[in-house]
Parts: sequence; structure tokens; C-alpha cells
Amino acid sequence: MTLSDRLEATLVRAALALVRALPATAASNLGGAVARTLGPLLPVSRVAETNLRQALPEIDAAARRRVIRLMWENLGRTVAEFPHLRALNECPAGPGWEIAGAEVLRALAARGGPAIFFSGHIGNWELLPPAAAAYGVAFASVYRAAKNPLVDAIIADLRASAAGVAMPRYPKGAAGARQALAHLAAGGRIAMLMDQKMNDGIPVPFFGRTAMTAPALAALALRFRCPVIPAHVERLGPARLRIIVEAPLDLPGTGDRASDIASLTGAVNATLERWIRDRPEGWLWLHHRWPRPHESGYESRQGHGPGDAKNVGGRSRRLPRSRDLRSD
Repeated sequence: MTLSDRLEATLVRAALALVRALPATAASNLGGAVARTLGPLLPVSRVAETNLRQALPEIDAAARRRVIRLMWENLGRTVAEFPHLRALNECPAGPGWEIAGAEVLRALAARGGPAIFFSGHIGNWELLPPAAAAYGVAFASVYRAAKNPLVDAIIADLRASAAGVAMPRYPKGAAGARQALAHLAAGGRIAMLMDQKMNDGIPVPFFGRTAMTAPALAALALRFRCPVIPAHVERLGPARLRIIVEAPLDLPGTGDRASDIASLTGAVNATLERWIRDRPEGWLWLHHRWPRPHESGYESRQGHGPGDAKNVGGRSRRLPRSRDLRSD
């Protein structure tokens, strides 16, 4: 552990103490204002600009600037709301959250058994675990640890406090995959954020371009034939959010494992794309989600639409469009 790690952790604790001392709405407004002002000036915003040009070529430069500015505002609000998560409860108005699709969670709680939730860095994604726990469907998370172990511990403590119940965390990688497998085998539930690039994943369309995507969710779901639940958070205002839980995705069962994994992973990406297209400012556009020109797997956008799957599993095949994703 380095001196830089300790200094960074000290600054994080100080910032969290500041926003914790404010009411949730004021903290959200402060975080949003700071990030909205400073974020677009940071070099990393060029990643967002490039991603928007590639994913949403139909919007003009002014619209891209607006999306980037509002993306930073949402991120600042999300960070500032973090220490207030435990106090944000389901309520009809004011700081807190409402839910659409509560019946899915109630049915899952009554049914028992393994299940897999998936989401993305959309709205205040940190609210999903405590909201699910409030409905009796607490889940373990597969996560990417922060580089600084002290900061990672701070984040873990905040998440555990917000949920109010034990929620195991499994790191991305082989060891985490084994732990997640054992958790599902024991009847547990897990959640994954599926919107980041995995270099050794499988090529699946995302906004009409090939994106290397983790196949673990599909492989686990098909192994256990368990529900795959799409869920995301929509921001309504400062410290005011809506949890949206959708019906489980249909699980393919052709007998061709590679084809079924590609198909289900494609359905996950199509769902994420639908959410992001609906509210592009709510997504974190700062990831290098698609291969860059110098990387393996790079291709031009031309000729690939959201419903196409070029070079998935070695064959071209159509993946489900968003309207096909709900189960009957």
C-alpha cells in the first residue's frame, strides 16, 4: 500500500464526510453542479465524445455536448448520494425511490432459488442492491475492485451499510466466477453490471458495432436455467430515483451451447442499448466499450444494425431486438 493510496483514501473520506453532512437533496445538487462544471473539461470526456459519435451518429455536436454535460451531472449526483443511500427509502415523493416492476421481485422472493440480475452504469446504479434487498431478494455482486484497496474498502462498507443485509461480493475473474457458481448452486442470487468491455469476452453487437462482452452471465444462466432479470435505475431528480425491473429474459435452449450463449448475451446487450437510447444522458459514456482502431476486433459501423450479430460464435445470426426480450 503506497503513500498515494493513503492520501487518496483520506481525500475520499473527507469528500464523503462533506456530502454526508448535507441533506440528501443538497448533497446531490452539489455533486451534480461540481461534476457538470468540471467534468466536460477533463481529457476523459473525449472518450465520451468518441463513443457518442460512434453509437449515436444521428445526434449533432450540440446534442453530444449536452449529453456529456448531463452525464457528468448524473455521475456527480450519484457519488454525492452514495453516503445517503441507507436513508433513501421507497416513498411517494421527495428524496428516495419508487419502483416499477415490484411484482417481479415479489414473485422471485416467493419462488426462491437462483437468479441473475443484470444492469449497467445507468442513473444511480448503486441503489439497485438496497432496493432489491428491501423486497427480500438480496443478491451477491460480481464487481471490479478499485485499484486502491483502501478506497475499495470504503466503497464496500458504504454498500453493505445501504443494503442492511449481508451481500457477498465476488471479484471479476476466474476466482470470482467459481464463487458466483457456488453461490448460484446454493440457491443464491447474483447481479452483474454488463456494460463494460471484456477483452477476452465474445463479440456481440452493441449499438450496431461489435463489442467484446462477458459471456459468464449467459453461461451461468443456461447452466442453472434460472431467471435473468433486467433492472436499471432512472433518475427523476436530485436524490429521487425510479427502480425499473423487467420480466425475465427468455432463455434459449437449442442445444448448441455456443449459439445459446451468444444469443442470450446479445439479448442482454440489446436491453442495455434500449435503456441507453431512451435516456443517453443517464449512461456512463466514459468506458472504452468498443475496440479502438488499433485493437483486435475493430470494425466500422457500416452494415451493422442493433439486430445483427456479425461473427458471433463463428456464424452470422440475428439477435433479439428489444421488443423481443420480454417473456410471455
